[in-house]
Amino acid sequence: MSTDQRHRDVGAYALGVLDPADSFRFEEHLADCATCAVRLSEFARVESTLAAYAHPGGGIGVTLPEPPTAGLLDRLLDSVAAGRRRRGRRRLRLVAAAAALIIAGPVAALGLQARAGDDDGGTVLRYAATDPASGVSASVALQKRGWGSGVGLELARVEGPLTCELIAVGKDGEEQTVTTWAVPPGGYGMPGVEGHEEPLRTRGGSALRSDEIDRFEVRTLDGRRLVTIDA
Repeated sequence: MSTDQRHRDVGAYALGVLDPADSFRFEEHLADCATCAVRLSEFARVESTLAAYAHPGGGIGVTLPEPPTAGLLDRLLDSVAAGRRRRGRRRLRLVAAAAALIIAGPVAALGLQARAGDDDGGTVLRYAATDPASGVSASVALQKRGWGSGVGLELARVEGPLTCELIAVGKDGEEQTVTTWAVPPGGYGMPGVEGHEEPLRTRGGSALRSDEIDRFEVRTLDGRRLVTIDA
């Protein structure tokens, strides 16, 4: 499913009409997309209004300029009721997370959240740097896990085409690859380049603990270093 299609799924997800597989894919997309986070919070209010129609007498009055056909309204109300029963609590948590994403800014969009069984999952360390030579800027969010460290990366002003990797370098010199990705010809986080203004946001992990990491390096696969982020 394309990114554009996932953007268009916000309304269907808010109403609870996506099938389980599409809902799961949309939730993965939501963790990294501030635009969809904003739209989801807006659609949540629409869902509440539709739910009021499904339960008349609740004290909410809404006037529609042109009422939809009875069949369409019934189908929407049925979808809302079914969606609320299936995923009401989960959607409320996601809307709350979306609000936090909107308020906290780009680094929050790295998607590092505590999961069941993680150790000290709530502590997030953040580091940032810009390389004076390449102009590439990067932000890293580092979160302690029971198995090592969860790592989120936001990267901007990097031109493609390139294939890159994020390397965690330990204080003892050990190197571990956190994640790899491809940069398209237009690049990521390129101001004024239509369709390529958004930075890259990706996630990965390292077996190194946060207190064992000296720095992170963004490199091309042929070994050229684009930016170093001290930890």
